[in-house]
Amino acid sequence: MKEIIYSMLEQNGTLTIEEVIWHILASAVLGGCIYLSYYVTHAGTVYSRKFNTSLLTLTVLTATVMTVIGNNIALSLGMVGALSIVRFRTAVKDSRDATYIFWTIVVGICCGVGDYTVAIAGSSVVFLILLLLGRVRNDNRMLLVIRGPKSEEQRIEAIIFQGFGGKASLRVKNTTQESVELIYEMARKVYLGNQKQEKTITEALYEIERMEYVNIVTQNDEISG
Repeated sequence: MKEIIYSMLEQNGTLTIEEVIWHILASAVLGGCIYLSYYVTHAGTVYSRKFNTSLLTLTVLTATVMTVIGNNIALSLGMVGALSIVRFRTAVKDSRDATYIFWTIVVGICCGVGDYTVAIAGSSVVFLILLLLGRVRNDNRMLLVIRGPKSEEQRIEAIIFQGFGGKASLRVKNTTQESVELIYEMARKVYLGNQKQEKTITEALYEIERMEYVNIVTQNDEISG
């Protein structure tokens, strides 16, 4: 029994230089496909080239680690212990980014063990899915923030009701002795429909004396950090 355990722990990789080069090159090529997929399907407000480049390098690094480990159990256990020390502090701002990170790791593992067929087939399907559905976004919601004199509260509400046909929902109402702040929520198409009228909602509201401000805020499903 001891001899079997020792033989398993002492196993060394038998990869040739050509095989190692092929593993690294294959991971670089597939990592480039991941890079292209993220670039094409990105639909966020800010495109991070640094993050996209990190996806490419992470694919190659994962393949390199898997190539080094090979079938050496002792080395793999040591590598797990070493990598467990690493702490990642970068917040993932988009849930899709986590998908890309996991994709790079999977491709790196497949290339590191020389299973190119699985890596190519899986990457092709994922690439097509993200290409077709990657730009699908939820309908943005608009927030209309209004602050004006409290004595004109009913007039403000009447203007909002007439301007949006009752499709704007009152979400927040803050009042003081002299002012009132109202926050309405509506679909983006409802707000854009009002902008096509002869008098926009902003123009109508600013006709009220002592109106302090009218702010438009876009809500979406992105996470800011």
